[in-house]
Amino acid sequence: MEDSVNKPYAFEEEEHLDLKQEILRYLRYWPWFVLSLVIALISAYLYVRFSPRIYQTYSKIKILDKSDGLELPTAAFIFKRSNINLENETEILTSYIMMDRVVRELNLNTSFYEEGTVRTTQQESLPFEFEQLIHPDSILKSSSYKLKIKNKGLEIISGDDEATVSFDGFSTYSKLHELPFEVDLRAEGSKSDMIGKTFIITFRPIENVALSLKSAISVEPIGKQSDLLKISTKGESKALSENIVNTLMEVFDNDGINDRQLISKRTLDFIDDRFVYLAEELDSIESGRQDFKQRNNLVDIKVDAELGLEQRTKSEEEAFQIESQLALSRLLKQSLTENTESDLLPANIGINNGGINELIANYNTAVLNRDKFLNSGGANNPIVKQAIAEIEDLKANINRSLNNYVNQLETSSQQLENRNQRFSGKVAQIPEKEKLLRAIDRQQHIKESLYLLLLQKREEAAINLAITEPSIKIVEHALTGNAPISPKSRIVYLGAFVGGLLVPFGLLYLIFLLDTKLHSKEDVTKINPKVPVIGEIPDMKKDKGFVFDDPNARSVLAESFRILSSNVNYILPAEDDGKGKVIYCTSTIKGEGKTYVSINLSLALSSINKKVLLVGADLRNPQIHVHIEEGKDTPGLSNYLHDDSFNWKEMLVSGFEQHPRHRILLSGTIPPNPAHLLTNGRFTKLIEEAKEEFDYIIVDTAPTILVTDTMLISQLADATVYIARADFTEKNLLKFSKDLSESGKLKNMAYVINSVGASKSYGYSYNYGYNYGYGNS
Repeated sequence: MEDSVNKPYAFEEEEHLDLKQEILRYLRYWPWFVLSLVIALISAYLYVRFSPRIYQTYSKIKILDKSDGLELPTAAFIFKRSNINLENETEILTSYIMMDRVVRELNLNTSFYEEGTVRTTQQESLPFEFEQLIHPDSILKSSSYKLKIKNKGLEIISGDDEATVSFDGFSTYSKLHELPFEVDLRAEGSKSDMIGKTFIITFRPIENVALSLKSAISVEPIGKQSDLLKISTKGESKALSENIVNTLMEVFDNDGINDRQLISKRTLDFIDDRFVYLAEELDSIESGRQDFKQRNNLVDIKVDAELGLEQRTKSEEEAFQIESQLALSRLLKQSLTENTESDLLPANIGINNGGINELIANYNTAVLNRDKFLNSGGANNPIVKQAIAEIEDLKANINRSLNNYVNQLETSSQQLENRNQRFSGKVAQIPEKEKLLRAIDRQQHIKESLYLLLLQKREEAAINLAITEPSIKIVEHALTGNAPISPKSRIVYLGAFVGGLLVPFGLLYLIFLLDTKLHSKEDVTKINPKVPVIGEIPDMKKDKGFVFDDPNARSVLAESFRILSSNVNYILPAEDDGKGKVIYCTSTIKGEGKTYVSINLSLALSSINKKVLLVGADLRNPQIHVHIEEGKDTPGLSNYLHDDSFNWKEMLVSGFEQHPRHRILLSGTIPPNPAHLLTNGRFTKLIEEAKEEFDYIIVDTAPTILVTDTMLISQLADATVYIARADFTEKNLLKFSKDLSESGKLKNMAYVINSVGASKSYGYSYNYGYNYGYGNS
């Protein structure tokens, strides 16, 4: 039930935050903030003053798209996206190979620094002649040398073994040494400017420098749809950073150019090698073609074919003519055999033999003469007989001539037939020879075409090698900003200012977070909002007065207790019975100031002409006697409670001269059984009697969490003032008082916050703790 009642208040506690109160809470510690700000700003000044100046260098390049050729401006061409993979180009740019080439190109494994009074700054190069004797690849470990320029010469100190080498002049060439470099200041015009300066020369392995450079170079695209890349780096030396970026772009461009030139070189080498084989193959094919023509007596297949057909046709015509002559000769011979004496032979029948044609003409003439002589002279006429004899002779001559002619024609016919067969064989072999020659020509044509193609490709490769286009277009060469990016004074000072505020704020926040003490009225109302807070007593130092002994005082202490006395009247029950009011003053533990509040509350009420009785009911650890210079064993309440014959009125003391209506009943001798005495009925009797004579009875009771004394007599109080001390009382102890109020064990309870504004205990020599000497009753 109690939990359910408290939850709304807990919720209300979380929901409401008094910002002004929180700000004032931190402002109480303003010296901390001032001190922290001063320290932070001084530290920022020293950091800005002595930190090395770091500058940012950047450049921009455009990656050229090698896939773009002489294409028609089609829609696909116009709206196509670039084929460049910027991530691949970025990886190549930041690869170890590129960094290694840059390091070697600029000899970055040798670094130079100038040592100043405050800081050491990196230099691009030394301001005098420097010659490195050691090869970069022979540097296997890091080493450094300190070069001091003095009035009379040079002094070089090795960083490895602290070995010192001195030179009388301003040159290391003056004597033999084992240093990995030579320096010479003799050529410098004003060596006086160099005197007193110290330079540091460091050597590092190429691998280490390349890896460091790889981590220092940043490459990123400019926009999502852009082919531009931004290359940036940071360094102390502007010139060195710009050289690094420019060299990286040059190395990257040359790498792409060399890749394409390597392709062209390999193409040329391949073509040159093929030319040797092709030349040999072409020579072999041409020699074979020549041999083939010579073996086959070929000049040209077409011409040879036409000539062969022509010869064959002519030979066939000759054979036809011979056959015709043979036929005519045989017919003539047959006519000669079958003819009678009076028959004439046919003349001019086509025989191409002039002798036979002449004999035939003579024969026909002789036959005509015979017939003429026969008609005129008769058969026995000698002239007729002579003509007949002549005819027979001519006939015999014709027959012999025809036989010879036939034999001649037959021989010619046989020769023509043989020649025709030879011509036919030649013509029949022409397709095969043409096929073989065509195969030879085809091989020759293929090799010639390949030779010409390779020759063309060789010229193209030679042209590409001579005019290889670059890999990148440099949009901006390396540029370095005038203002350093580190340290940025504005940001450093702003950070110092913010940090100077946040550090004490964080510490205070942590302190407040871990702080379990209550400090103000708000802390009480958050835990127990049902019980009112009727007074806040400020922290008063000893030198400002501790007790309200002057009724006319106008001090802060006096006014705070006057306010408290006024507020107490509001919580007292409104009973007009003429009797005095009983007010208990108690607390949770010792040291919270209940005796202090009891005394001053009673004096505040007395200052308004009220009769007030202050009762010291804390029988275990009485403290009132300390403030009125009375002895600890002065008879008082304990004596009255123990001795029935003891008159308490006779033991009243007046501790304050300016408060004549104020009386005090001290605690008396410390008894062994306070709880028994308080419950024997005499304390009730005392209260009842005191109410008849006094307007207010202020009872200083024992702490509630330690003993039960207060709860045993709590029913006699008209109001209970519960004291909590700022910066002293634990917040969780208020929960105990809350339980006492809600359970009714303490009547009409109200809180008073003591030592408000205190940063520590106000000076009482009380020991903090729960077990402060009370014994259990």
